Amino acid sequence: MTTTTAQDQIRETVTANDVVLFMKGTKAMPQCGFSSRVAGVLNYMGVDYVDVNVLADADIRQGIKDFSDWPTIPQLYVKGEFVGGCDIVTEMTLSGELDQLFDTKGIGYSKDAAEKIREANG
Repeated sequence: MTTTTAQDQIRETVTANDVVLFMKGTKAMPQCGFSSRVAGVLNYMGVDYVDVNVLADADIRQGIKDFSDWPTIPQLYVKGEFVGGCDIVTEMTLSGELDQLFDTKGIGYSKDAAEKIREANG
């Protein structure tokens, strides 16, 4: 019964918000390096997103792994679609794919900031 509640809550969150990051900690205070990296990219690029701290709720922490069928956290969702975790988001940022995804989905972000990330990591 609890799993359904967590699943429903997750589905509602990813459906109701354009960009959602399920992470350990919060965007202001990440609690792990991988969550920190993805939140850092989104923060730096000025993306308006909802952060869900999986450490605050064990059902959500397990539920998000079942929901996406992805074993690790953080998990990024854009317009209800699972994008990926830290490695995928990092690769997409550096390749410009994340920009394309945001453009396609109508998500606001700073193209200049995205370019700076690529320059710094090029």
